[in-house]
Amino acid sequence: MSSSINEDIAGRLDEVAQIFAEQGANRFRVQAYQRAAAVLRELPRPVSEIYAAQGLAGLEQLPGIGESIAHSIRDLLSHGRLAMLERLRGESDPIAVLRTVPGIGKSLAWRLYEDLEIETLPELELAAHDGRLETLLGLGAKRLAGIRDTLAHRLGRIRTTPAPVTLEEEPSIAELLEVDQEYREKAAADTLKKIAPRRFNPAREAWLPVLHTHRGLRHYTVLFSNTARAHELRKTRDWVILFYDHGRGERQCTVITSEFGPLRGLRIVRGREAECEEQYRERRQRASRNLQSITA
Repeated sequence: MSSSINEDIAGRLDEVAQIFAEQGANRFRVQAYQRAAAVLRELPRPVSEIYAAQGLAGLEQLPGIGESIAHSIRDLLSHGRLAMLERLRGESDPIAVLRTVPGIGKSLAWRLYEDLEIETLPELELAAHDGRLETLLGLGAKRLAGIRDTLAHRLGRIRTTPAPVTLEEEPSIAELLEVDQEYREKAAADTLKKIAPRRFNPAREAWLPVLHTHRGLRHYTVLFSNTARAHELRKTRDWVILFYDHGRGERQCTVITSEFGPLRGLRIVRGREAECEEQYRERRQRASRNLQSITA
């Protein structure tokens, strides 16, 4: 007999699977969430007990539940919401999520969202430990410690510092730009499912195209940016947000058209400009070599 908490979380996972299917996601990803929901309904004990006793490792040991879905279950158990599901529904409100942390008011929440592109509590926790909150936003030691402690409690960690993500673990620039190009081409061709985002959309128009795609084992969900800054600068058809699976949960990056310097007019991954410049340099060199071989 499934417990109430198991049934509730299974229902959320079923909803993710249903939306994935409606939006054209890979069928294996759809089936993974359906299987996970079925596993939770058959558990002889509440999944919350497993998480309390064994943490993420205990969730990952359940049959049919890998790292990504284990993180989704953890998020639902820890703070009752799943950012990915809200985003797929068009209901994402990262400001409200960030403001649930003591010490983060409306102004700071907006800065976290707009300046650091932080939408979820796991992303906030990483930024609290990798120096971004201190160096970029100037948070004091006492306030920072309070935020860290709150997140450690909510996310089920006991004063452990999340390991920083290395470049070897990140998708390559070539892969990110390829996914960005696929999204923009399909959006221009009007072949993608559209959702009606709640924010900045009083008419509830379904205007925001959603792409689900994959490269190898890495799954992507891709949308145009719907931030206040994107609307203010009229970049809602230029800035593209890529959400992708990562061993420690979901991560994201933003691809934009550069307006400055040697990369002006080219698509770049924000925060990885040097790698983008090297990528385009290598492309030019390959093109030059190919031209020389043809004319030789």
